[in-house]
Amino acid sequence: MQDPKSHPMSELETLIHEHVAVAEPLFKAHALAQWEAHTTGKPEAQEEAARLSAEVMRLYAQPEPFWRLAELRRTPPDDPLLARQLERLYLRYLVGQRDPHVIDRLTQIEKEVRAEMVNYRPQVRGRRLSDNDILAILREETDSALRREAWEASKEIGGRIADQVRELARLRNEGARRLGFPDYYHLALAGQELDPDELFDLLDRLAERTEGPFRRAKEWLDRRLADRFGIDPGQLRPWHYSDPFFQRAPEEPDLDLSPYLEGKDLEELARRTYEGIGMGIDDILARSDLYERDGKNQHAFCMDVDRKGDIRILANLRPIERWTVTLLHELGHAVYDKYIDRDLPWLLRRPAHTFTTEAVAILMGRQVRTARWLRQVLGLSDEEVDRLTARLAQQERLNSLVFVRWALVMVHFERAFYADPDQDLDTLWRDLKERFQLLTWPEGRHEPDWAAKYHIALAPVYYHNYILGELFASQLGNFIEDRLGGLVGEPKAGAFLIERVLAPGARLDWRALVEYATGSPLTPEPFAAWVSSWSPPTA
Repeated sequence: MQDPKSHPMSELETLIHEHVAVAEPLFKAHALAQWEAHTTGKPEAQEEAARLSAEVMRLYAQPEPFWRLAELRRTPPDDPLLARQLERLYLRYLVGQRDPHVIDRLTQIEKEVRAEMVNYRPQVRGRRLSDNDILAILREETDSALRREAWEASKEIGGRIADQVRELARLRNEGARRLGFPDYYHLALAGQELDPDELFDLLDRLAERTEGPFRRAKEWLDRRLADRFGIDPGQLRPWHYSDPFFQRAPEEPDLDLSPYLEGKDLEELARRTYEGIGMGIDDILARSDLYERDGKNQHAFCMDVDRKGDIRILANLRPIERWTVTLLHELGHAVYDKYIDRDLPWLLRRPAHTFTTEAVAILMGRQVRTARWLRQVLGLSDEEVDRLTARLAQQERLNSLVFVRWALVMVHFERAFYADPDQDLDTLWRDLKERFQLLTWPEGRHEPDWAAKYHIALAPVYYHNYILGELFASQLGNFIEDRLGGLVGEPKAGAFLIERVLAPGARLDWRALVEYATGSPLTPEPFAAWVSSWSPPTA
C-alpha cells in the first residue's frame, strides 16, 4: 500500500490504514504479554495475556468492518498487493466474528487451561515429573510398570481440563454457525484458505499411500520392542513406545545421536547450520529463552513480536537429539519471519500459510540426520558418518511415517470433535489410534486422553498444517537436492529459500507460493515415495 499521505485514499485503503493503526501496537503488546506468560507462568502475566487476547478477539469480532470488507470483496481492486491485503483482512474478520460475551468466556477458559497445562506436574512414585522427565522414562526405562505409570501420568492433565476443552469447542462453534458454517472446523479451514473436501481428498490419498509401508514398519518395530521388554508383540501397549502419543518412532539405541551431542553447545551447532546457508540467527538467539525451569512452558515455539525483526524462540534445551532437531525446527520458523520482505505492507509480513512455515521448519529439522550435517556441523569423522548415514536415513523415514499416521489421528479427531463435542470422545480417540497407528488400547481404559494434547485446546484446527508441511518439505527438499545439490553448507540453497519461499511473505497465497517455489502444485507424492522406501536398518 502506498503512503496514505501521497494520494487520496480509497475506501479500502482507508479501512486498512485505520485497522493497522490499531492492530500493529495491539499485536505487539499481545505478543509480549504471551511471552511473559509462557516464560514465567505467573498469574498476573497470564491475566494480562488473557486480557490482550480478548482485546484482539474483540477487534476482529466487530461486525461493521467485516461487512464493509465483504462488500469491497465483491469487486476486488486491480492492485494485487491491495487485493491480497483485502483477502487476508477479510478472512481474519470472518474467523473472528463472535458475540462479546462469547469472547469473554473463551478467553477466560483458555487462560485457565493454559495455566493448568503450563504449571501442572504429575507425580510418579513420589516425584514430580516434567514433560522432559516423562519422555526420558519412555526413552530409557525397561520396567514396564514404571513406563505405564509415566504414560498414565502424562495423560492426567486431560482429566483435569476435558470439560473445559469441550466447552471451548461449543463456544467456537457458536460463532461459526452464526456465519452459516456447519461448525468451527469448517470456519477455521476457510480462514486458512483451505477447502475441506480438497484437504481430506489429499489426506485420504496420503493415508492410502502410507498404510502398507506403516503396517510393515509397525510390525518390525513391535518385534524389536517385544524383544526389548521380554514380552509377546501382542502384549505391547501405548506406554511401550518412546512418546506418550506415539508421535515418533522409538529410537534405535545405537542410532540415537544424543551421545555425540553430550557436552555440545546446541546454540553453536544451530549457528553453524544456518550461517552455512547464509542465514544469520544471532539476533534471534539473543532474544530467546532456551533452557527449562519451573513455571515455564515446557513446549517450544517461535514468536514474531512486531513483524519488524523482534523474533524469538522458546525452548527447553537439553544436549540430546530431540532438542537439537527442535531447535533447528523452531529456528526454521524464525528465519522465515526474519527474511520476509520488510517493504511489504504490515498485513502481508507473514508467511504465505501456516504450513509453508512448517515446511521450512521441518526441512531444517530433518538435516540433523543427514551426512552433510553430521560431517560439516557436528564434526563427526568420515568413518562415523559412513557407519551411521544409511541407517539414520531409514530412521528419519520411519519417524516421518510414524508422525503422519499420528497426525491423521489428530485431523480426523478434530473434524469429528467440532461436529459434535458432546459425543463419546474417549472411544473416538481410541478408535482413531487403533485405525491409523495400529495401537492396542489398554483394556478397560476409558479416559479423556485426547484432552492431554495441547493443540486440541489451545491451537485448534492446526494439526493438518504439520501434514501439509511434511508434504511441502519433501517437495522443497527434492527440488533443492535436484537443482542445488543439497541444503547444509550450500549458501545457494539458502538464497533460493529466501527468494522463493520466505521473502514473498503473504503476498502470494499458498497455492501460488508452492508453484513459485517448486514449479508444481502441492502433492503427497514426493513424501509418500520417500517414506515408502523405508526398510529395516541393517547393522
